[in-house]
Amino acid sequence: QVQLMESGGGSVQAGGSLKLSCIASGDTWRACEWGWYRPAPGTGRELVSSISRDDNRIIKYSESVKGRFTISQDLAKNTLYLEMNSLKIEDAAVYTCAAKRCGRVEYDYWGQGTQVTVFT
Repeated sequence: QVQLMESGGGSVQAGGSLKLSCIASGDTWRACEWGWYRPAPGTGRELVSSISRDDNRIIKYSESVKGRFTISQDLAKNTLYLEMNSLKIEDAAVYTCAAKRCGRVEYDYWGQGTQVTVFT
């Protein structure tokens, strides 16, 4: 099993920045890819961004965050980051860290989420 714990959420004015962190523990070797989700109307949730743990390859940025959010990782610390800049009202959500095993389509492991609030 892989346990994921997020931190870094908070309340920020529109246009501001936040940096989320997700620390992985347990059988972290099982996780080939990890990323950040948030709720999305209609689809239930949106994969905001993901990255390959093995080769640091960025796999995805959703169109809504391209150019504003940056995903990164520090494997020595087993930590995933999401740096969010130029935050918009519509970015407000619970951001959840997730990881999946190699060869899997769906994500297997989930954190509890961290709340991001954006105000004008």
